[in-house]
Amino acid sequence: MNEHDKGVTRAFVLHPDILNDRQRRDPSAGLDEAVALAEALPELEVCGAQVVRVRKPEPGQLFGSGKVQELGEILHDQEVDLVLIDGPVSPVQQRNLEKAWKVKLLDRTGLILEIFSDRARTREGVLQVEMAALSYQRTRLVRAWTHLERQRGGLGFVGGPGETQIEADRRAIDEQLVRLKRQLEKVVKTRELHRSARAKIPYPIVALVGYTNAGKSTLFNRLTGADVMVKDMLFATLDPTMRGVKLPEGPEIIMSDTVGFISDLPTQLVASFRATLEEVLAADLILHVRDISHENSAEQAQDVNEILTSLGVEDDRPMFEVWNKIDLLEGDQRNQIDLLSQSSEDIQAVSSITGEGLDALLEEITQRLDGKKSVVELVLPYSEGRKRAWLFEQEIVENEEHVDEGAKLTVRWTPKQEKRFRDL
Repeated sequence: MNEHDKGVTRAFVLHPDILNDRQRRDPSAGLDEAVALAEALPELEVCGAQVVRVRKPEPGQLFGSGKVQELGEILHDQEVDLVLIDGPVSPVQQRNLEKAWKVKLLDRTGLILEIFSDRARTREGVLQVEMAALSYQRTRLVRAWTHLERQRGGLGFVGGPGETQIEADRRAIDEQLVRLKRQLEKVVKTRELHRSARAKIPYPIVALVGYTNAGKSTLFNRLTGADVMVKDMLFATLDPTMRGVKLPEGPEIIMSDTVGFISDLPTQLVASFRATLEEVLAADLILHVRDISHENSAEQAQDVNEILTSLGVEDDRPMFEVWNKIDLLEGDQRNQIDLLSQSSEDIQAVSSITGEGLDALLEEITQRLDGKKSVVELVLPYSEGRKRAWLFEQEIVENEEHVDEGAKLTVRWTPKQEKRFRDL
């Protein structure tokens, strides 16, 4: 690849607007998101972007020959190193377009994998990205996979040492996948041990989910006092983070910040990150954080719900929406959001930046978790001192009397706490 002296790769973003696509969405919003994806990689400089109308995708080159030539002239004039196509590109299309334009080309899946590789910090995250990347590579006829030999950094799709094009040796990739799978299984076992250890502490788990850049990490930091990386970019958070939070008028909870979702998330990543997102499956309450100031907020919410369904999150799972970034709304738009949030129990309007609405949000979380609590009377023989001590540790004893049979306790608890007590 022809990289410039600054070490920055000049990228041009193309968003194919497929006219016969039944699920076609606003192409300008799609182009904006594709540019934001490209800008999430620090080594890329987006020097241009364009929506390309396509009546019917050409199997050999995606675009018609006239459009390929027209785009080639633009790319040459702009001294482009890398073309990012916001959509799926077959290996044949990729090879032909690279040959015609004499530049490197990356499709949406490859770009998202590259971003995930750049963001992964935990051992599990790194392994999952490598597995997803190899599964993707295996479908490419001719691609470099030099990232297998690199100590750190991206996947080798965008740049880096050893950029020669090598035909993928499928047997070697399969062997590498087997090796990575074994390593991942060990890491997952460790995670399961941590999860089972947490399960013994009956703190409810509250998981934040939402479209990427919806403001989950800013909200997480505001509520927990943590210092998770917050940037106005897509996929700023990749590895899950968990912190304890003491609710003002309720129990202590464990809050989990998860990777942001995105439309057309690569299937390789959905499968690979299932283990990471199991925190969501184990959650007692899910908060769906939405950037309500975004013009495509409704479509983004639909994408998130579809991914949650694909992960196995059932419709009856306790969940409500947190409409974030209300500080960016003005006038009638703000009034409309206020009315909608006030009229629905399943909407909390907040600003993670100004703190507006956060007290009401914490109250709603408390109510949702405490709403299931029941009050019971227990009589524990004096020989059951361990169980009595556990009840006081949980701060759920409302009254205690000493009778002949032992300690008579009035307890307010959740079903989860009751189950834990019975298992002691």
